[in-house]
Amino acid sequence: MATPAEKHLYPIVNTDVALFTLIDMQLRVLLIRRANRPDPGGWALPGGIIKPEIDHSLEDAARRMLVAKTAVNVPHLEQVMTYSGPHRDPRGWSVSVLFFALLPSDQVSAVAGSKTEATDWANPEKPGRRLSFDHDQMRVAALTALRTKVEHGALPLHLLPARFTLTDVQRACEAIMGRAIDKSSFRRQMKTARDLVPVAGAFVRGAQRPAQVYRAAAGFAF
Repeated sequence: MATPAEKHLYPIVNTDVALFTLIDMQLRVLLIRRANRPDPGGWALPGGIIKPEIDHSLEDAARRMLVAKTAVNVPHLEQVMTYSGPHRDPRGWSVSVLFFALLPSDQVSAVAGSKTEATDWANPEKPGRRLSFDHDQMRVAALTALRTKVEHGALPLHLLPARFTLTDVQRACEAIMGRAIDKSSFRRQMKTARDLVPVAGAFVRGAQRPAQVYRAAAGFAF
């Protein structure tokens, strides 16, 4: 059996998640108000300490904590980077692995966890409040990772409902990148996109001609 001195050699290991969604086609990240020490009442990204007896991987730990603290199981979770050091957590030397996750916009109302005092969907660029620990750095890193993927052509279909239009896809990309995209060039790019499958006979009526409805291809991964 390990002695207290030997146990002290092991750092605290956390996973933290920047959970993104779209609300009224505006990109938002989930913040929670902490119910437990350290920093009770402070705002942070959802996360917690891994449990080796039940978590088979860091991703398992991140998903478990998202379900516990927000009551959602996300379709996409991706590792961003690792943070470590003796001063980032008052409980002692710690390691935290940061993930970002994508939540479909029609599932926002399902976010209601049991281990937080409150939740807030904040602007990921300007959350409007101080975040606990080094979570402000994490927020920036997660947003940068998400933007980089979209800038390199990844389609954020996990942020959309099961059925969507090309306009929905473009607006989602614009919300992530924080800038407008030329419609003509975007539509040309979508003509060769293999991740989009037209839904036969499904159209959305608008002021102009009806818009084709699409779904994500089987096995789509962001």
